[in-house]
Amino acid sequence: MLPYFFLSKQLPDALIPTIPGPEMPLACLTDFQAFARERLPKSTWDFIEGGADDSFTRDDNIAAFKRKLFVAEHRIRLRPRYLKNVVNVDTRTTIQGEEITAPICISPTGFHCLVWPDGEMSTARAAQAAGVCYITSTFATCALEDIAATAPRGLRWFQLYVHPDRQLSKQLVQRVESLGFKALVITVDVPKLGNRRHDIRNQLDLKLNLLLKDLHSPKERTSMPYFQMSPIDSSICWNDLSWLQSITRLPIILKGILTKEDAELAMKHNVHGIIVSNHGGRQLDDVLASIDALAEVVAAVKGTMEVYLDGGIRTGNDVLKALALGAKCVFLGRPILWGLAYKGEDGVKELLNIIKNEFHTSMALTGCQSVAEINQDMIQFSRL
Repeated sequence: MLPYFFLSKQLPDALIPTIPGPEMPLACLTDFQAFARERLPKSTWDFIEGGADDSFTRDDNIAAFKRKLFVAEHRIRLRPRYLKNVVNVDTRTTIQGEEITAPICISPTGFHCLVWPDGEMSTARAAQAAGVCYITSTFATCALEDIAATAPRGLRWFQLYVHPDRQLSKQLVQRVESLGFKALVITVDVPKLGNRRHDIRNQLDLKLNLLLKDLHSPKERTSMPYFQMSPIDSSICWNDLSWLQSITRLPIILKGILTKEDAELAMKHNVHGIIVSNHGGRQLDDVLASIDALAEVVAAVKGTMEVYLDGGIRTGNDVLKALALGAKCVFLGRPILWGLAYKGEDGVKELLNIIKNEFHTSMALTGCQSVAEINQDMIQFSRL
């Protein structure tokens, strides 16, 4: 078996939450957030929720959809159209030619076993049941073979951090392709780990208690604590995309693009898609909120590739706004971990069902029968 990132399933008891049922039904994504915050150990919660430096960008990702914090800034508001037949609202769409039940999919996040014992296998099963795409992280805590086997009909993409040993990265790419993953997502915004103060203050339990099996050659069998490893190649640049394209037939998606200049370079290098993302505010603080960077990237690519959005999506209205600004689909990160912390696979399915129903309502109340009808005429920028 080729090597993969792996967390020992022998998790310290302090990191495995005991989660009683809630006293009332959860009605929205922030209800799941509140539940997870109450139940998860502090270090685990801080690791999931923490941003870089002052966490300005993390918070702005969410605020940008409403603009509650910044009086001088614009806010995004919906322009509904009425007296339109919305008896049969259809939320289905496609990404990279594959149909999904709604333009709401799952971002790559690592270490799912921190919040639920079955980790990424539960996430994959929930995504399959919901009919949406799940991007599996390089830092998954379950074997890729197990993830593929537990949800064999699910649409899966794989997120890659390029390792300094290119041969190991090549083996991993070929492995995920053989397992039926349908796209390769290259995260571009981590040449170095962001300055995550919460983890520093907590002397993160991961560093002391959870060991990853680093990508290594077959002759090397050593394990190293996560934050003492250097598994990401800081030298990777645009010219390396041709190497990646030479070792796989999978479409290549770049995750982390925020500017028209990089979007234009993505076009030049013939990638298949872009995920507009600031890594949930966990990398470089003080960058644009993802939704604020979206229109610039969409305009730059001129319809030559699909553009997606990651960051700050919490409601069905948020999904509608992102699509109106040109996103083909949105991806959820932290909320999926909240769902897992609630009750594993069932929690993720429930969370996805809630936001899909909210999106269905948003479409009906703005006069859209299909996702294709969502356009920029449906939103307005106003001032507080």
